Amino acid sequence: MTTRTFEDLYIAGCAAWLPPAVPVPETIARRTGAVSVTVAGAEDSGPGMAARAARAALRRAGCGAADVGLLLHAALYDQGHELWGSASYVQSLALPGARPACPALEVRQVSNGGMAALELASAYLRAGTDRPAALLTAGDAYRPPGFDRWHSDPGTVYADGGAALVLSRAGGFARLRSLVTCSEPRLEGMHRGDRPFGRAGTVDLDACKRQFLRRVGRPAAVAWVASGQRRALTGAVEAVGIGLGEVDRFVLPHLGGRRLEAAYFLPFGIDPERTTWGWSRGVGHLGAGDQFAGLARLVETKEVAPGELVLLVGVGAGFTWSAAVVEIVTVPRWVD
Repeated sequence: MTTRTFEDLYIAGCAAWLPPAVPVPETIARRTGAVSVTVAGAEDSGPGMAARAARAALRRAGCGAADVGLLLHAALYDQGHELWGSASYVQSLALPGARPACPALEVRQVSNGGMAALELASAYLRAGTDRPAALLTAGDAYRPPGFDRWHSDPGTVYADGGAALVLSRAGGFARLRSLVTCSEPRLEGMHRGDRPFGRAGTVDLDACKRQFLRRVGRPAAVAWVASGQRRALTGAVEAVGIGLGEVDRFVLPHLGGRRLEAAYFLPFGIDPERTTWGWSRGVGHLGAGDQFAGLARLVETKEVAPGELVLLVGVGAGFTWSAAVVEIVTVPRWVD
């Protein structure tokens, strides 16, 4: 587990680019609580939507390409081409003309990819670089036949879209106060199951989970998951000397309602009204981009004010968990 506290890192801008939403089928809505999900058109790609969000986040941050010393692109699913650098594609669209070009790297930590990128970028900026900002992006499009957004992971509806965040030493509308990331590799088999390596097909995470639980037993798996989640959440707030009850808003992963209740609402006493659930149930799970998109939503709709604390929470197969305390310091100029 890594625990970091900060005094000199800020979120200068964040944004999401989401395609139109379509209604969730009634049977899926009953199981997940979701009402709609964003679905990309045939011309939209995960990296392309990430780049659109990145350009908006950079405008909001007042950052030029010459200010960005690192680009990290997080992805959960297939990015559209084999043996291809999706981060470089995002860079070509979001940071054109910067010379010399900054490093552009892809982060593959599935649903915790955005938060993992935040972890890496914070260390990079604190290590000392000549450019003050890092651009973090996420983007996915979940297309058949490889992925069935309704059934590949029962309990969660997967959404297409892009999100981005600019982390900076030079100031911003919110200060990063703490960041905790922890892992539990005994859980990696939950999303692998018994399937041999190299076999392709439609993603079926439910089958993988059933196979894994037969091997290790449900009590052990539940205990490992609960422990990792608790270490991340409580570690992030304790690092800045507060309790969970002092957090004003929570940006949680865009999971289905039952999963959120079991993982967050009940164990931690989190009121759903203090979370982004009311919005995310109309968007769906953006893979690695939930936290960036959720924070942007809170700021755009003026649901947070200066002095308030927001807890960003991520979890990804592997398993890894991340949680970050963010303090809102000002209302950014890009909010009407």
